[in-house]
Amino acid sequence: MSEIAAAKNLKPKRNGTLASPPRVAEDDPLLNSIREYWNAHIHDLAIAKHPVGTQGFFDDLEEYRFDKLRYLPQVVDFNGYRGKKILEIGCGVGIDLVRFARGGAQVTGVDLAQQSIQLAKKNFEQRGLKGDLRLMNGEALEFADNSFDVVYAHGVLQYTAEAGQMAREMYRVLKPGGEAIAMVYNRISWLNALSKVMKVELEHEDAPVLKKYSIGEFKKMLAPFSTIRLVPERFPVASRLQTGWKAMAFNRIFVPAFNLIPRFIVRPLGWHLMAFCRK
Repeated sequence: MSEIAAAKNLKPKRNGTLASPPRVAEDDPLLNSIREYWNAHIHDLAIAKHPVGTQGFFDDLEEYRFDKLRYLPQVVDFNGYRGKKILEIGCGVGIDLVRFARGGAQVTGVDLAQQSIQLAKKNFEQRGLKGDLRLMNGEALEFADNSFDVVYAHGVLQYTAEAGQMAREMYRVLKPGGEAIAMVYNRISWLNALSKVMKVELEHEDAPVLKKYSIGEFKKMLAPFSTIRLVPERFPVASRLQTGWKAMAFNRIFVPAFNLIPRFIVRPLGWHLMAFCRK
């Protein structure tokens, strides 16, 4: 559907000049399905009040994202990477990457979907920020070994064809001692259980790939890293997207009741598993 930098003929060169070959060929039907899905689905589009691509549109998405994910600026210091080279895999329209750029980081963002990269470029242009934004398969990164101080992949591994391959690519392009920050969905979590009980589909449950992980499974995926710290996060906040009696029950009963439970008791049940790793 959209052109994408061909990587299937690259040969691995461990001097770092070329990326390792992808486990999934660029013309693979699954990869194409993933690409087409994310070209057609802008994350959180339903919340936007302004036309797509305007500054108001990006402001809407940013406000909603950091209201829904209130924990994120508390666990990721977006202003703490001044001068560092940061790669975001699956950057989408650049909401998180903009925050790193505002903090003075040298940012690169890649995404499989052309629509996302086009919008991310508009986002950066309208905010007067610099960023290297490229159409690229995160399972076959076209960067040299040891290129980045930080690799960030928030909510991406669960939607890719070969999550283990993407994790290995994250490790490869990271400098020795560099930091990887990633998030996947927790299979053993409050939201996964609630969606089944209430028979309400999760966001993007219709994506070609959506895999949830236990804490042990996520640690196994990240095994190449020298240190791994996992922090379960994302606890109930009132929904602004859902309507009807289920939404009312969730917002007025479930959210207040759940948040009365001491966090140390429910911590392992957080919907998001945040990983902080060192190479």
